[in-house]
Amino acid sequence: MLAYLMERNAGTEGERTDRNRMDALLIGIDAGCPSVFDRLSDEDVIPNLQALLDAGASGPLESQIPPWTPSAWPSLFTGVNPGKHGVFGFTGFDGYDFHVVKGDDVRAHRLWTLLDQHDRSSVVVNVPVTHPPDEIDGAIVPGFIGPEDPPCHPEGILDDVREEIGEYRVYPKYSRGDESLSDAEKMDEYCSLVEMRGEAFQYLSGRFEPDFGFLQFQKTDTVFHEFDGEWEKVKQVYAAADEQIGAVLEACNPRQVFVASDHGMGRYEKPEFRVNAFLEDAGYLETTLGGKGMPTWNVMRDDLRDGEQAEEWEPNTVERLAAHLASVGLTAHRIGRVLDRLGLSEFAKAHAPDGVVRTGNEQVDFANSRAYVRARTELGVRLNVEGREPNGQVPQDEYDEVRAALIRDLESVTAPDGEPVFQTVAPREEFFEGPYADRAVDIVTIPTDFQHFLSAQPADEYFAETTEPWNHKLDGIFVASGEGIDASRPVEDAHLFDVAPTILAALDVPYSDRMDGRVLPVVEPTESTSYPEYTASKRTTIDSAVEGRLEDLGYVE
Repeated sequence: MLAYLMERNAGTEGERTDRNRMDALLIGIDAGCPSVFDRLSDEDVIPNLQALLDAGASGPLESQIPPWTPSAWPSLFTGVNPGKHGVFGFTGFDGYDFHVVKGDDVRAHRLWTLLDQHDRSSVVVNVPVTHPPDEIDGAIVPGFIGPEDPPCHPEGILDDVREEIGEYRVYPKYSRGDESLSDAEKMDEYCSLVEMRGEAFQYLSGRFEPDFGFLQFQKTDTVFHEFDGEWEKVKQVYAAADEQIGAVLEACNPRQVFVASDHGMGRYEKPEFRVNAFLEDAGYLETTLGGKGMPTWNVMRDDLRDGEQAEEWEPNTVERLAAHLASVGLTAHRIGRVLDRLGLSEFAKAHAPDGVVRTGNEQVDFANSRAYVRARTELGVRLNVEGREPNGQVPQDEYDEVRAALIRDLESVTAPDGEPVFQTVAPREEFFEGPYADRAVDIVTIPTDFQHFLSAQPADEYFAETTEPWNHKLDGIFVASGEGIDASRPVEDAHLFDVAPTILAALDVPYSDRMDGRVLPVVEPTESTSYPEYTASKRTTIDSAVEGRLEDLGYVE
């Protein structure tokens, strides 16, 4: 395999060129970054990825703010900042209600829709936030945040995939925290999902013979979250992904190969900071007992696994009872302490619905607060503005004054070691520009060196042991290898927004003048051009009144 890669990049083509070759392949490695790649390479875990690195140009790829999957992947495949495409996190907010984002929320041209306008075909497999799929020349099998059995393009293609390769699933069969499976069984499930991605992509590429292919691996990220960066498990997932990458390269024989990640990954060495606890003490935030609570990834995941698209969440009868008990002082936390004394806490945790914990504790009273963190992965604070939110508490003519005062308050926060918690506290305009910038947080809060995990949960203390010691960092990775790639050109100051225009240029297609990125010098540049406004072309959507459970990954509290 490695010899084949070296031959191909040296210009020796052989008999494989007699068949239709893919012009460009983009391999998405969620959370891939130089520090992880270097360690894996030193231990010879990723020989196929290493061959691409050795033969091509590579370097760090700076992510955006916020550097989380549901916003960062759309930025990568559209080339624009969230203010132009409209997705800032796992959830979108309408007043105090929320919905789980999906492809409809991304309101900008994707790589494959621009290629479609130039009669170039694509196969896209497992890319997050692509449900429901666009109608293009080619095939799309959506990934993360879609339902377990997502509508695909063309209609019925998922059945064909399963008939060809056997089982194909978006999500693992178990929930995070499920103790009924051993770690070894969970890792087998991880590796099976990785294998499904590669085999589905090979089948679809052989069937559609696309000009462009995009294959994404998600488990390279979740293995860090679920198993706290346990290195042997990380190696196992990356080895499985690398094996599939090798098989795809051999089967598709792409002229050019790109590797890109949405963000990096690393340890958070400093304590967790509970932003809403600080806001409460500073007089900006009110709490309540009972109610619907925070948007919760956990409270969405199971429905997605069952094939439903999470839209919104309403408490069931038991959860409403928990909320009522909390309102009279019997919170889940208080009940849990009693059960712990009785030796029943583990049983209760194993059998209590996640929504009971959610509704049965102290929560942010959004309607009566002046400012709050709505979802921690947004990396920012929202103001409750009169005339904008249903029960706004900040008059519009005081918005600038209140925001400036809160920025000063947040800038003054120091950690137990005396260092500032935030390296940047800034108005949203410094990070977001475009027609959807008003959907962003009002104040962007970036923790110093991404060393503090930010929690949105109300609490008595500001600081605590970090909930997830391995989490997202800004530096991902970019690799370009193959015919026409100038490996002598350094990949410097590359940004997430640069990926889409660079790949379009590699395919000799003009990039959009709306894009915020540039063409990296590893390929010959093309000119930008104006494209019509993006209009979604979807086969179908799924509407469900039930929100699934998504807190498995701890992205949204």
